[in-house]
Amino acid sequence: MAHDKKSEFDVILWGATGFTGRLVAEYLARTQDTHRAKWAIAGRDEAKLDQVRSELAKVRPELADLPVVLADAKDAASLDALVARTRVIISTVGPYARYGNELVAACVRSGTDYCDLTGEVQFMRKTIDAHDARARETGARIVHTCGFDSIPSDLGTLMLQDYMREKHGGHCDQVRFHLTRMRGGFSGGTIASMMDTLAAVKADPSLKKVLTSAHALDPEPSRGTQEERDLATVKKSPDTGTWTAPFVMASVNTRVVRRSNALLGYPWGRDFFYSEVSDFGPGPKGFALAAATTAGLGGFMAVSNVEPVRELLEKHVLPAPGQGPSATVRERGLFEVKLLGEGQSPKSGQRVKVEGKVASKGDPGYAATARMLAESALCLAFDTIPKRGGVLTPASAMGMVLVERLRKAGMTFEAHDRAA
Repeated sequence: MAHDKKSEFDVILWGATGFTGRLVAEYLARTQDTHRAKWAIAGRDEAKLDQVRSELAKVRPELADLPVVLADAKDAASLDALVARTRVIISTVGPYARYGNELVAACVRSGTDYCDLTGEVQFMRKTIDAHDARARETGARIVHTCGFDSIPSDLGTLMLQDYMREKHGGHCDQVRFHLTRMRGGFSGGTIASMMDTLAAVKADPSLKKVLTSAHALDPEPSRGTQEERDLATVKKSPDTGTWTAPFVMASVNTRVVRRSNALLGYPWGRDFFYSEVSDFGPGPKGFALAAATTAGLGGFMAVSNVEPVRELLEKHVLPAPGQGPSATVRERGLFEVKLLGEGQSPKSGQRVKVEGKVASKGDPGYAATARMLAESALCLAFDTIPKRGGVLTPASAMGMVLVERLRKAGMTFEAHDRAA
């Protein structure tokens, strides 16, 4: 069923003055004709919010009257007042482990739906432990990772499984994600979240166990099998014959997909295997690119773990929070993902191979993420989806309804059989 909470607003965007927050606001402004949502922007700095509203009014003059709501991320009373006014909160205020806990708690208390674009596994584990049971009671749907992390992975896998079930009557017992194309930049907010995670592990070494567990986000975290470890080296794919390297977000996305399988009642089997890699193509060129990427990623993580070096990088090299790729870079950006699945078909009695594709124009982390995050909020606010509270994933909260919504918004989600 659709959301039945009666509120002043359908959606409030929390963090509208940040880099990604502005992009989400612009997206909501541009798409008013299709959804006609009652929405507002929120944050703690009225002058900055007024500036964002003025910029939005250049897109749509009527937005000169867009409501502005003030609240403080550390003040529970102001957050309670904020979330009471809306059916759905979009949060772009990260690092979430530092700034997100009180807002999630307020949404859970009031039964308000919530979505964000976090990629912080330790934050998600904390909200599951602290709030999942209560959210199920109040009906609040707390949906993390509604951006490039982890919608292509989570909804791409769901779409492929849906195709497998409809076409062949079974499920894929394994799905392998290959990032085949990506062009885009980094923002200061993303860098801040990564650095925050590294600093948190240094301060609390027990977090390392959470971050390295293959099933860190499962309802009851269990020990993953040896083969479920994320790729750490260059490897030739037996499926495609291409050279692959570690994908920087695999340690987030794989956990989200496994949580979806668990929350949905293990429709893909309790031994479902899922992995993610970056794909650089065949031959010597593919190997060289994969090797360079692996070395570069390993080097960056190694130096970032050294606190004085990390501080120098944050101060002099990396973009600061609020900074990010230019409009030109965002428009030129894109991503394309190939999902390779296989499983037993009850219809034919044979092993079947299927393939999915998820793609979008626009910088993955910003233009594409703004679309995914905004459409997730609109899905929670308006679409007919199961009303189940809890700390959920995009697939378990919104399912194929969100896939269809994102297709209409210009993203590619498609599946077909692979040649045997």
